Amino acid sequence: MKNRRLRIRPVIIVLITAIYIAWPSLQAAASQLPYETYYKDGFGQLVKTQAAYIPAGIIGTNVLTAEASELTSAEGASKLQLNLPKDIFVDEKDHIYIADTGNNRIVHLDEKGQYVREIIVSESPLKKPSGVYVDKAGEVYVADTGNNRVVRLDSSGKLLKSFGRPESSYLPADFKYDPVNLIVDKRGFIYVTTLGAYQGLVQLDPEGSFVSFFGPNKVSFSLFDAFKRFVYTREMYQRELRKLPGAIANSTIDQNGFIYTVTKEVQTDQVKKLNIAGLDQLPGKGEFAALQPVKSYGEFFYYTQRDISPQLNDITVDLAGNITIIDSVWNIISQYDLNGNLLFFWGGDVITATSKTGVVKTPAAIASNSKGELLVLDSVNNLVQVLRLSQFGKLVHEANQLTQEGRYEQSEPLWNEVHRLNTQYTPALIGLAKAAYKKEDYAKAEKLFYQAGVVNGYSDSFWQNRLKWFQSHFGLLMNIAIAFSALYLLWNTLSKKHRLKKKPSAKTRKLPLLLQQLKHVFYLIKHPVDGFYAIRYENKAGFLSSLIIFVLAVASYLYMQAGTSFIFNPAVHVGIDLLPISVQFVGIWLGWVVSNYLISSLLRGEGRFKDVFYSSAYALFPIILIGIPVTLISNVLTLNEAAIFQFLKLFIVLWTVLLLIWMVQGIHNYTFIEAIFIILLSLLALTIIVILIFILISLSIEFVNFINSLYQEVIIR
Repeated sequence: MKNRRLRIRPVIIVLITAIYIAWPSLQAAASQLPYETYYKDGFGQLVKTQAAYIPAGIIGTNVLTAEASELTSAEGASKLQLNLPKDIFVDEKDHIYIADTGNNRIVHLDEKGQYVREIIVSESPLKKPSGVYVDKAGEVYVADTGNNRVVRLDSSGKLLKSFGRPESSYLPADFKYDPVNLIVDKRGFIYVTTLGAYQGLVQLDPEGSFVSFFGPNKVSFSLFDAFKRFVYTREMYQRELRKLPGAIANSTIDQNGFIYTVTKEVQTDQVKKLNIAGLDQLPGKGEFAALQPVKSYGEFFYYTQRDISPQLNDITVDLAGNITIIDSVWNIISQYDLNGNLLFFWGGDVITATSKTGVVKTPAAIASNSKGELLVLDSVNNLVQVLRLSQFGKLVHEANQLTQEGRYEQSEPLWNEVHRLNTQYTPALIGLAKAAYKKEDYAKAEKLFYQAGVVNGYSDSFWQNRLKWFQSHFGLLMNIAIAFSALYLLWNTLSKKHRLKKKPSAKTRKLPLLLQQLKHVFYLIKHPVDGFYAIRYENKAGFLSSLIIFVLAVASYLYMQAGTSFIFNPAVHVGIDLLPISVQFVGIWLGWVVSNYLISSLLRGEGRFKDVFYSSAYALFPIILIGIPVTLISNVLTLNEAAIFQFLKLFIVLWTVLLLIWMVQGIHNYTFIEAIFIILLSLLALTIIVILIFILISLSIEFVNFINSLYQEVIIR
């Protein structure tokens, strides 16, 4: 291992030295790029980075431009008149194959983009081919969409076999077989992407027989769907539109045999990495899995784009396992590492239809070669944009690959250089944190993981630091515990003697009314029904005492939101705005008071409005009693003790709910079942009140806008 480190370190030093020398010129070139590159952390914050890829040229332009002349000869350029190309594939020799859909052919180029040949299959001509794949033996597979078939050709382009719609009882009778793309695994099994097929990829054996549907997406199931299933009759359900999973748009396969699929028009899990059993390997592996249990792929620049599902067209995987996808709507290219962690995304606004080096008007497909270059197919401008890694991109790829392989210490110098170039680039912080953890520098690792917003790493580092602290302070803690035990025993002994000597007093000092009302909350938590009954009929609560308890409950709730450990509330990393939280809490509580009073008044409830107000405030006491200690305890717990923290939070909720039930039962003189029924009606009334408030606000805004538009029109005229 020592010799291996010695071999690696000179390479790292040479790489960093080269970056220092070339960086000024690279910055000047990057400033002239037609697009900007960004990173987005686990909290959705955009970070502008140096360009990861820079334009390297154009292949296949209709007009011989300066850029194209460097890649193709004049003779070749005349043969590269592409027409609505749909797919691009790069084989192991870096030869390029383009499905030239509009010209009914496959165009073959060499590794330099020079024209080699065209494949038209003279014995059985192609018709609108949309996908192409070449295996290690050089055999060419084509998704011949216009002929509803898949063709297998030898390395010279001669037809070996044609696979039409497979005959199988497992295929639905109405299944439409329109192959648009395909991949082939090491066994010769073919995975066909068909147009609009929600069942998944069509898996065929080497002879073209149907095996199964592979890697289908799941149907999203909402709470409203569950409600319809519970309420609707069979006839009503049959009249509903069928809810189908998203259809796979494209697929690719890496050198290890993992199959990657990309899906359009879904909000989450657009990208999947499937093993031979069809199981997705990406969920739960990202650095921000704790923040994003359901992962979304396909990045965007502006928040206005969030409401539109990503239109992901194609996917490619390089030799290091990095995943690159393209969005055909926003013209954005996003790149992730082999575990689905975002590395970069970039794109540019397309203003004109003219081709511009590095900008893709309508990305149709993407592929990568052995040099790490990306080849993006533009189906409108009929060309291929070639993007090569910048020095910054190479540095990130090299460092990230070492990190993914577990060679954290070797990656540290590279990540240090990345961090020097961009201090806000989160993957560099994560890489440095992992290196520090590997070297058992847990304090530094904890700090870096927190800066990066990585919950799991922070929790592990904190656990190690906590263990070291306990080990170094164990003797002191035991001495303190023994001292407190001795003091407690001494206090009990002295108290007993004092009580024996003390004579009973004739008069008991009476507490002020406010203190009596505040003290009543402790009686209430022991005897809830009697305690609420006393509030109604014995005036055991007042406005001031209720207001004090309510304010303390609000303050405790806000402290729980802002003071909970980063491990259990990652939002504290970016800061929490307490104003909307407090307004929401107070608004819901007041809405509950009003709705419960209205419902109980209609259904022979005996409680007055002030009784509901006072009792509802007292029912929040568990938030004060348990919420603050739980929040403090969260700062010494790790994810390993998450069950303890979640149980205590659940206990607060359950206790508060029970107190509300006993409150309704005590002040309104209901039975337990009647109290639950009244609470459900009160919640329904609260929902209606909230909806009406939203409608009123919306109408008020529309009215103000209408008045403003009239005023502007009068002023202009």
